[in-house]
Amino acid sequence: MKDSFTHFKLDDKIMKSIKELGFKKPTPIQNKVIPHLLLSNQDLIATAQTGTGKTAAFGLPLLQLTDTNSNKIQTLILCPTRELCLQIGKDLSTYSKYLKNINTLSVYGGAKIDKQIRSLKKGPQIIVGTPGRTKDLIKRKKLFLGNIKRLVLDESDEMLSMGFKDDLEFIIKSASKEKQILLFSATMNSKVDAVTKKYMKNSLKISVASVNRAAENVDHIFYMVQARDRYEVVKRIADMNPNVYGIVFCRTRKETKEVANKLMNDHYNADTIHGDLTQNERDDVMRRFRKRQLQILVATDVAARGLDVEDLTHVINYNLPDDDEIYVHRSGRTGRAGKNGISIAIIHGREHRRIKEIERKSGISFKKQSVPNGLEICKKRLYTLIDKIERVKVNENQIEQFLPYIYDKLSWLDREQLIKHFVSTEFNRYLSYYRDARDINIESHGREKVHRKKPKRKRRKFYGSKKNRRNSRRKSS
Repeated sequence: MKDSFTHFKLDDKIMKSIKELGFKKPTPIQNKVIPHLLLSNQDLIATAQTGTGKTAAFGLPLLQLTDTNSNKIQTLILCPTRELCLQIGKDLSTYSKYLKNINTLSVYGGAKIDKQIRSLKKGPQIIVGTPGRTKDLIKRKKLFLGNIKRLVLDESDEMLSMGFKDDLEFIIKSASKEKQILLFSATMNSKVDAVTKKYMKNSLKISVASVNRAAENVDHIFYMVQARDRYEVVKRIADMNPNVYGIVFCRTRKETKEVANKLMNDHYNADTIHGDLTQNERDDVMRRFRKRQLQILVATDVAARGLDVEDLTHVINYNLPDDDEIYVHRSGRTGRAGKNGISIAIIHGREHRRIKEIERKSGISFKKQSVPNGLEICKKRLYTLIDKIERVKVNENQIEQFLPYIYDKLSWLDREQLIKHFVSTEFNRYLSYYRDARDINIESHGREKVHRKKPKRKRRKFYGSKKNRRNSRRKSS
């Protein structure tokens, strides 16, 4: 394995950019993909997850291979979501900021197509697009792929699972027959395999999925509860961590809506992104989340593709993903840039074996913890409030004019009573909610820790046959 980017003999201007980004040692996929693209026209099939350095792996050599004297489209990069499309476009612009005459354009649904058509007329050499919008532009005869040299299919498994098979095939057939196809996929399922067999010949196959390990500065914990108590766990996590800034991953679009609606109804700063939102609505949610106006974002793995958010404190797995590697990528969204993060899995008793599988395959070590009880949460909220009061900066000039009224209004309270009243203003709702909160933790075998009294069964009277009942009535009379 090469331990420096200098071995690739990349352009000095590209090297300058990646040095500024802090790139020091190539990742495994970069070591395999970069020299291949620089030296060969052979098709490539790569199994690689998000977070392995994949964009730089294909992006750096594609920039180097671009003919800056030509205004024809030379490379098309396809990806499943608008967010990922924009992220790749942004990365390519960053890598090429010292290169002259490199023009990259992102095309995607939810934005005005007329503006994108005008941008196409400026002659971009590299297009990053979603399948739907790319196909639309081709059918309108505004995007011509007859001369492209390279076609990148990024997150191929996701594009196919999202129903883009027909769009992909249309685009592939519309492109130059002499193109080099570079296919990247997290998993090589039957749908991806069918595409590779149909459109790719004598491909180089590489895989780096096994080296995608979890971040070292992320604590992995799991709570074991009944399935019906999953939302209660999320609620208690938020209450126990007043400064939480995280993503809750759900399995389905329906579930994201349900969880997010419950959180908002319970007055948490939360929202969701899913496929039913308009592009403007998605942009608004992400804008608020990045500005920390939202503390909790609820999403599916597909909806979260391409989202790059700094300083997340928590990743909460409302459901464990089917693919063990996906858990690693979820958890890798926190604990970045040398900061600590927490990844929480909410499981029921039958899922304990899945925790063991993830540990075995990824090298992660999970800790089982108990869901905080009402007393612990109330104590934490109280101490947080006291710390907040202690640290608050008092603006004497602004508050001075209101002090006479305040002193008069609260004159009947002594120091001790005043403190109690002040603290209770914020604290009472937690005391009220958690006063009779039950222990929702379960043991490994699936039984709740809390032992409830079973209701007594009503005894059913047995009178026997109609004949016996008649005889019984005669005797009594």
